[in-house]
Amino acid sequence: MVVDSIPAAVRAAEERFGEVEALVDGPVRLSFGQLAAQIRELARAFVALGVGPGDRVALNSPNTHHWVLAALGASYAGAALIPVNTRFTGTETVDLLRRGNVRALVVADDFLGADRLAGIREAAGDGPGEVVAGLPELRAVLRVPLGEPGEAGPGVHDWTQIPALAAAVPPQEVERRADEVTADDLADVLFTSGTTGRAKGVMSAHRQTLGVAEAWAECGQVRRDDRYLLVNPFSHSFGYKAGILVCLLTGATMLPQALFEPAAALRLLEAERVSILAGAPTIFQSLLHAPERDGTPPGLRLAVTGAAVVPIALIERMRADLGFETVLTAYGLTEAVVATMCRPGDEVETVARTAGRAAAGFEVAVVDQRGEALPPGEAGEVVLRGPNVMLGYLDDPEATAAAVVDGWLRTGDVGVLDERGHLAITDRLKDMYVCGGFNVYPAEVEQVLDALEGVREVAVVGVPDDRLGEVGKAFVVGSELTEREVLAHCERVLANYKRPRSVEFRAELPRNASGKLLKRELRG
Repeated sequence: MVVDSIPAAVRAAEERFGEVEALVDGPVRLSFGQLAAQIRELARAFVALGVGPGDRVALNSPNTHHWVLAALGASYAGAALIPVNTRFTGTETVDLLRRGNVRALVVADDFLGADRLAGIREAAGDGPGEVVAGLPELRAVLRVPLGEPGEAGPGVHDWTQIPALAAAVPPQEVERRADEVTADDLADVLFTSGTTGRAKGVMSAHRQTLGVAEAWAECGQVRRDDRYLLVNPFSHSFGYKAGILVCLLTGATMLPQALFEPAAALRLLEAERVSILAGAPTIFQSLLHAPERDGTPPGLRLAVTGAAVVPIALIERMRADLGFETVLTAYGLTEAVVATMCRPGDEVETVARTAGRAAAGFEVAVVDQRGEALPPGEAGEVVLRGPNVMLGYLDDPEATAAAVVDGWLRTGDVGVLDERGHLAITDRLKDMYVCGGFNVYPAEVEQVLDALEGVREVAVVGVPDDRLGEVGKAFVVGSELTEREVLAHCERVLANYKRPRSVEFRAELPRNASGKLLKRELRG
């Protein structure tokens, strides 16, 4: 069976892994055969709600079995997905719904203490719209039951109504639609995390969405007896493409966690003998420091991390105290998902200091300001070329043209390639600041501070200075340290212009839902 679309992947999983456990979410346990049956039922429900081929379906709900079923069901019906971050305000969500011309919305009725549908209605304001005033394209809402249901209204359907909706659509209709989905059709529009400005909608085809998932699974040697705790938000490519779709392609079991909480995660690791956990370094730090941890969880095999500097000491503790056989780092971005990745067997220093070598058919290069390739060992902007570079930004040809030049995606990341082709990300171009005429890359300073005993997390930003233009300020999460001790450590190992001039201690650093540090909030 050729697996070149998400509907084809659903059918292949049913055929290859039918009785294998596919999904565990509290009392809900589904085999891959049962999963496929419920996906088809959701697809029929979407058709009954007026979703047509090529329409967009938005998902604004946390990591539960509902998200998995709705996402794959919408794809099976021929629609494209628009995941929405559950932390978004009503205003931010309405912006995505409007820009995406969303036809149907799947929304949690109550999560993190917010009635999301009420917030959307309030933010949309007046204007035409059958279901929500101000959203004329939106024809139907499907509510995920996670708390107290809010006000219903025309076009709003509860999850319990899915069987009745599906009954109105013949099974052969969704099979016909699934047959018509091609490798080059639009699979999803994932909006960037918006850490530097207004989020951009990144468009990917089915072949690309599956291609990056397949490459991630191959690098991690994911297999059908793996059990994968999915803590990365499904609204992000890490949770959706390197999570749900990896399991669908390999037969691994999905265990979604709606909200990462160390004690609950540790209970799941133990009870379900989880073998795979992927996430930002803070996830593993939290597990290591959790007072509820009693010894080493029984089944952990593979950890994949990234999105920040990964100290060697952390990798060693992940192996010794959490029991991971393999710890890998990777590098990607919404526009490419996974571009480089370490491989099992790589040395600890390689895993800690690089993000691995090219994966998923990508070519990786480091270029100077003129776009000329730099030799190994020299820092410059990381650029990528390959079959999984995004189709473009939604309705933004100018931004697309600026980002993809002659087939090469400009990432905005500063990196260094070594002689073996391993990529080390040293910083973001936008994070660099100039102190007294010298360029300072905060990641270099952060690595130095990570080595100071007592520092748990650190971030460095440039702040205005009357004499030097900008100077560094360090934000430290740690205990039993003073500003004098931190600055003295920097003085011993860093050139004067690189040294932070001040330190602020915090209980935690601001991050978005996917674990990325929000330095704009630190700059004030």
